[in-house]
Amino acid sequence: MAGAAHLIVDVAGTPCALPQAEIREILPLPRLHAPPASGGPLAGFLNLGGEPVPVVDLALLFGLRDVAETDDPYRHVILARGGSLGLLVDRALDVMQIADESLRPVEPERSLNGCVVAEFTRGNELVHRLSLPRILTLEERVRLDALAAEARDRLARFAFNETIRPA
Repeated sequence: MAGAAHLIVDVAGTPCALPQAEIREILPLPRLHAPPASGGPLAGFLNLGGEPVPVVDLALLFGLRDVAETDDPYRHVILARGGSLGLLVDRALDVMQIADESLRPVEPERSLNGCVVAEFTRGNELVHRLSLPRILTLEERVRLDALAAEARDRLARFAFNETIRPA
């Protein structure tokens, strides 16, 4: 019974799974910087050691919720292994070992960009196994990268200069 560990998350009441191998960290909802022009499913940027990481609200991206939930302090950010993307979910619920034979493949055209690659049951629930690299389309990724570059430039303008000393 070969298989892999998966993180089970709640996205607006929809159970989803991400392979643990694709995840760097699970963070309690940190303070995010949301530039006024960002909007849409971009929840904001996480400052990770001076590097702005875009955080996408999965419920908004998948059309499971119309507006961002800003008053729920128990949400989590799932940081991708490469550290270049964060996913905002309602809850990180559990880590489970999923046997390969339990996964039922899903045809790529059944989800946007083929991001749902398989399904399995967990108790009475159908869980959608997501592919983290397929969650965003190429155009979405390009736009997020451009916004992250703008945020990086903005942070660089506030770089500390040791040659300037207070009087």
